[in-house]
This record gives sequence, C-alpha cells and structure tokens, in this order.
Amino acid sequence: MSYIEPAPIVDKDNPLDSMMSRFDEAVRLLGIDEEMYYILKVPARQVVVGLPITMDNGKIKVFEGYRVIHSNILGPAKGGIRFAPDVNLDEIKALAAWMTWKCAVVDIPYGGAKGGIACNPREMSAGEMERLVRTYTNAMLSVFGPDRDIPAPDMGTGPREMAWLMDEYSKAYGMTINAVVTGKPLVLGGSLGRVEATGRGVMVCTMTGLEKLRINPYKATCAVQGFGNVGSHAANLLDERGVKILAISDLSGAYYCQKGIDIAKAMEYSAKNNNSLEGIDKAFGYDKISNEELLTLQVDVLVPAAKEDVIDEEIAKKLQCRLIVEGANGPTVADADPIINEKGIMAVPDILANAGGVTVSYFEWVQNRLGYKWTLERINRRSDRIMKDAFDRVYQTSLDYKVSLRIAAYIVAIDKVAKTYKYRGGY
Repeated sequence: MSYIEPAPIVDKDNPLDSMMSRFDEAVRLLGIDEEMYYILKVPARQVVVGLPITMDNGKIKVFEGYRVIHSNILGPAKGGIRFAPDVNLDEIKALAAWMTWKCAVVDIPYGGAKGGIACNPREMSAGEMERLVRTYTNAMLSVFGPDRDIPAPDMGTGPREMAWLMDEYSKAYGMTINAVVTGKPLVLGGSLGRVEATGRGVMVCTMTGLEKLRINPYKATCAVQGFGNVGSHAANLLDERGVKILAISDLSGAYYCQKGIDIAKAMEYSAKNNNSLEGIDKAFGYDKISNEELLTLQVDVLVPAAKEDVIDEEIAKKLQCRLIVEGANGPTVADADPIINEKGIMAVPDILANAGGVTVSYFEWVQNRLGYKWTLERINRRSDRIMKDAFDRVYQTSLDYKVSLRIAAYIVAIDKVAKTYKYRGGY
C-alpha cells in the first residue's frame, strides 16, 4: 500500500520506531485502508505540562510531565505513570500505543495511555515526591477520570503515589473517587493479586508456550533478566511449577547457578538488601556473570523483564533459548526479530506476555465501580483464563497468517480496534 512507507528503523534504540515497524507490518497484512491507518497511528491526545515544585532546600524546580492518550476507541484510556530521568515524549507515545494493543489483545474494554515525569525518584524525598504527584494530578484534572483516563503505577511509582493521586483528584471533586486510578494500596480500594499480576501473566504465557513446544516444565530451564516486581514474581511462580531458574539479574549484575537458584530465598535476600541482589553471589555461592551471558545462556526459556531494547541484533545472533517471554515493554529491537524468527525461537511479545498487570488493573477498576471486593482465588482464576485465551487466539492467528507471535498479536489487536471504530462510526 503506497500510503504506508516501508518502516526503516531510524533509531534502533527508539522504542517508538521499533513499535511502529511492527505496527506497519501488521497493518499491511490486514489490508487496513489509509484513513484507518492514520486513525490507529496518531495519538488521540498529547499533554505536556511544566510542574513547578518547591524542593526541600526551599528552591523551586520545574519538572516536565507528560500524558499521552493513544486511543479511547475501546473505552477509557489506561496506562501507567513513569518517573525516570530519561522519560521523553517519544517513549511515552510508544508506551501509550503499546497499552492500546495490550488491552485489545487480551480483550479488555480500555484504550491505551501513558504518563511520565522526567525526574529521579531515587534522589527525591517523600515530601518532594508527594508535591510532584499532587501538582501533576492537578495539571491533569481534565484528562484523568474513571470514565476517561485511568492511570496506574509504572517505573519509579507505586501504591503510595497512586494513593496521593487518588486523594488529590478526589479533593478536586469533593468526593472519594477511588476508580480514577489502579495500583492503589489495598485499604484504599486496591485489588488482591495486583502486585504479582504481571509476573503471573508471564508465568501463564511461559507455561502455555512450553505446552505448544512440547517441553516438560519439570525438565525446563529458564533465565530471568530483571528482578523487580515483574521478574521476581515470574521467576517465583515458574519455580513453583517446576521450571529450574538458572540465572537472575538486576542493576547490581547477573547471577548464575547450575543447580538452580532458590527464588524464594533470593526474593527474601533482595527485600532485606534495599531491593538489590548485590552480594547474593557471595551469600549463596552463585557465579556472577555479565548481562550478555545471562541473555545468551543455553536455557529453554528467556524472560527479559528489565528495560527496553536489551535484545539487539548482536544478542539475537547469540541466543540459545527456545522460548522468549517478554516481561518488559519493548525488550527486543525490531531489527532482531528476523534473526529470532530464522532461529526458530518462539517469542511471546510484550503486548501479550506482560498484559497480566493491566488485566488485574481492570479487575481493580471493576471492583471499585461495583463497591465489592473479589477473592484472590477468583482474581487469579479469571486472569489466568484471560491470559490463556489471549495466547491461544494469538497462536492461532500466527498459524493462519504464517507470521511470528509478535506480528500475530498486533494483527489481533489492530483488527479489534479497527472493527470497533467502524462499528462506532467516524465523522
């Protein structure tokens, strides 16, 4: 189609470029027309705000904040708020689009959004963080809303920040509105199962992938890159199901054990060590290895659950795994996809693999709207079913179109959003 130019990767480290190249390929395969292509491509709304905050030293510092609503075709927009020094508009746009496809692929009635503030939360006091969250919330009062745009935690934010956001939004409207945000503390209407939800979704996709590849989980080995919320819970849940975790990593380095790492003890160690694995090699006799060595280990499963763009062309050439399950957003650059496909590695893409988090966020919102809490058993049962159904839908699409699971996931998601738009009708 002439209106869709071939998608050259302008900057292979730019997640927006990587996402758009996959998007374009799926659109070409679906035969989407020109008008729909631009409806799906261009974000519905982009908001950039300056946030003047009085710091603890008495000086005012201005932070730049973002909120991008990529789509509200399926329902209210949904997406996290990221606090990190390198946050920028391109990254937020890519992550917002990912949220659209992620919600669509697991059949949740949300559009996609993402927010962020360029700051370093590690260098800020609790008071500075609270003032920043509340100022950002006030700047976004016309954007946020339980029927418009529902934020959630992301990198650098958590239940504490979501509690401040809910409180500030509620104050502005003179009533408690806990459905405006998800990822809240349990006492403020948070949901059971939310903390481990993304990691649990990774586990379900891994187990389903092993089943498709006819690999016995009790004989399977795995390496997990990243030991934050997603990586640690995914590793723990896989460990409980018989998969041997040979390596884990975080910012302090990567750690390997041929006999298998005791994940429960590693989580306990990290919690007591300021959420760091630093020194775990000495404490438990593990080998310290490089990040590249972890990614290229001879294992059945690789779970990249850290940051974007860790599997590039060079790493892809050295991969020895049979299944990749993307716990992080955008861990594989687009240029690496053909190499992974040629090697016959099954790669479960981020928009499917880590959608367990938004699934349970949706459950939290539903519970808030009902004013009724569900049991953990019900939440796990329903989220597992949604993830398994989504995997099977994507897998069947990959067979029908003879494409990778990644492109199949985009086809499933884009097709759903495009059809919904046509039924709703444009101007």
